[in-house]
Amino acid sequence: MPPAPDVRDSRFLILAPTGRDASLAATVLAQASLIGHVCQSIEELAGAIEAGAGATLIAEEALVQPGAWVLLEMLRRQPPWSDLPVLVLTTGGDTTQSSLNVLKLVEQLGNVALLERPVRVVTLLSAAHAALRARRRQYEVRDHLDALKRAKAEREELLARERAARAEVEAGNRAKDEFLAVLSHELRTPLQPILGWVKLLRQGHLDEATITRGLNTIERNAKVQGQLIEDLLDVSRIVAGRLSVQLHTVDLSAVIDLAIDAVRPAAEARSVSIKTNLEADVDVAGDPYRLQQIVWNLLSNAIAFTPEGGRIEIRLERRDANAVVSVRYTGRGIARQFLPHIFDRFRQADSTTTRRHGGLGLGLAIVRHLVEIHGGTIEAESAGEGHGATFTVTLPLLVDAVAESAPVPDPGRIGSWTPLPLSGLRLLVVEDDGDTADLLQTILTYYGAAVTAATSAAEALPLLERTRPDVLISDISMPGGDGYALVRTLRTLGAERGGRTPALALTAHARAADTEHAFLAGFQAHVAKPVEPAELAQIIARLAGRSG
Repeated sequence: MPPAPDVRDSRFLILAPTGRDASLAATVLAQASLIGHVCQSIEELAGAIEAGAGATLIAEEALVQPGAWVLLEMLRRQPPWSDLPVLVLTTGGDTTQSSLNVLKLVEQLGNVALLERPVRVVTLLSAAHAALRARRRQYEVRDHLDALKRAKAEREELLARERAARAEVEAGNRAKDEFLAVLSHELRTPLQPILGWVKLLRQGHLDEATITRGLNTIERNAKVQGQLIEDLLDVSRIVAGRLSVQLHTVDLSAVIDLAIDAVRPAAEARSVSIKTNLEADVDVAGDPYRLQQIVWNLLSNAIAFTPEGGRIEIRLERRDANAVVSVRYTGRGIARQFLPHIFDRFRQADSTTTRRHGGLGLGLAIVRHLVEIHGGTIEAESAGEGHGATFTVTLPLLVDAVAESAPVPDPGRIGSWTPLPLSGLRLLVVEDDGDTADLLQTILTYYGAAVTAATSAAEALPLLERTRPDVLISDISMPGGDGYALVRTLRTLGAERGGRTPALALTAHARAADTEHAFLAGFQAHVAKPVEPAELAQIIARLAGRSG
């Protein structure tokens, strides 16, 4: 859009130093609704031209040295679009110096009109209107050039934005590609020792120590794979905005002690010492499991990047109205260029095939989100590679009790519960995967239950009425009819036909939305695979009414 017209762009600048020529010219122009501005000197005229003018009206006698050349220089410096109309009042065949200057002005400027005295009013006005028309055309060129310049600037800005956006998308795609490659590697790596040891154990002829080592290796790698899956699920919950916390009054020192207990074997295996300096009775409002997850992730990260024989220091202190937890470790630090991205998802400082540390690189992204939903902040500091790093978590101290104090979870989240006996209970397991069904039958039989198995919802319905189980354990995703449909059908049956049988959803669908769908369908409990046998027995016992 062109700029609003400026009144200075249509005014006549008048310079006639003798007699009443200037005032008369201004009066004539005003009667024709034209704006006249009288200048007292050629220097004032030059300055007024720079400020804006539609045309100039100059008396010949005003063009004397050195002012004439000041005016000429000003007119030469006009922008390319401008050719200011100049009307000069002359006396005809005069050969004075001013007349010679007029001739030089005409020679060096193309847009000069000579008006011989005496000038008729109609002639003056005709020349004035012609000059303004020519000037308006110049303004149109000016506005067009300005529009082109703005369009070019806007185009360059859009191109710069497009290039930046494309670079960001390409960087994101590269990061995701690298993440998927790392994910494939990290999920496959535990499978090798699991499958390898299973084949060795099946062949037999192994001594007791070797069998124990093999079982420990299988369990350890299965837990590694389970932790990878948990991290992926947490990231999915974060992206969907469904990761929530249950607030209780939590003593941070107790949470930190349990997290240290959980990582101590890994630290001892690398001869890494963990020094603590924990202030007592530092209470915050938070989810005890999620707070422990924050500390566990930070400690696990520190152990992974601390060389053998290194040192980790964890501190807890009050600072103003906040609780401050800091984890400092020696050894490999963080490169300065990567430090701003340390908490980003799908970003790792080293995602190459020669990297020295495993994992998906999601732990710190999860930690940041967990800290933020507790109303806190987290910062990372490092002097560079080889200089260690410090992670500092700041959480608001508890002001008023938000709920009764909750027991802090143990390092395994579930704990070492003593399972209630299932002896005498009749259970119906609905699972289409043969290996999983066989495992569940073995586990539940071990705990004393009588187990009947079905491979589909259609097969399970008649068994429900015939066997009248105390608890139904059903998968969700099954061909022909899912677990939701099965339990909805069950709830339509009368009590005498088993319609009130307690039901447990045992499924690999582990999102918060999946739990909600399970309860809406009619399940009394929802458990994500994989599940510890002791926990499964505990939940089934509770559903059967055997909990204290």
